[in-house]
Amino acid sequence: MRFAVIYIVAVMVSATLLHAQSSSIVGDWKEPTGAVIAIEPCSSGLCLRLLSLSPHSPETTDIHNPNAALRGHALCNLEIGSQFHLSDATHAYGGMLYDPKSGKTYRGTMDAEGDSLHLRGYIGIPLFGRTEVWQRVSGKVTPCRA
Repeated sequence: MRFAVIYIVAVMVSATLLHAQSSSIVGDWKEPTGAVIAIEPCSSGLCLRLLSLSPHSPETTDIHNPNAALRGHALCNLEIGSQFHLSDATHAYGGMLYDPKSGKTYRGTMDAEGDSLHLRGYIGIPLFGRTEVWQRVSGKVTPCRA
């Protein structure tokens, strides 16, 4: 009986990871200023990590973080999103988004349409938010160094 429960849990976790890996949301995306963000499975669902800084970014550290102790951390590889859960291959919800440009944290949703990703950050309910459109990156991205 105990083996059956462990087996069922393992199958469910594997199916979730396979679903996340086959999702059109998973991958590298370029946001409007030119930074590249990797969306990938993590322990809390899907996470967003700053893979490459915008060529126009004057900062390389998290200077706007509300926690003064974290302001010296590098923006390279910074996790800027977590806790997203897929409702299907092209929609994710329930996430948290950190904006290193302002130091603010928002709730978020993601919707993929072909090579475009609509990322909506909001406070409270989605009505009170803003949507950014990101473009899928084709080819290899050279990650920045922390």
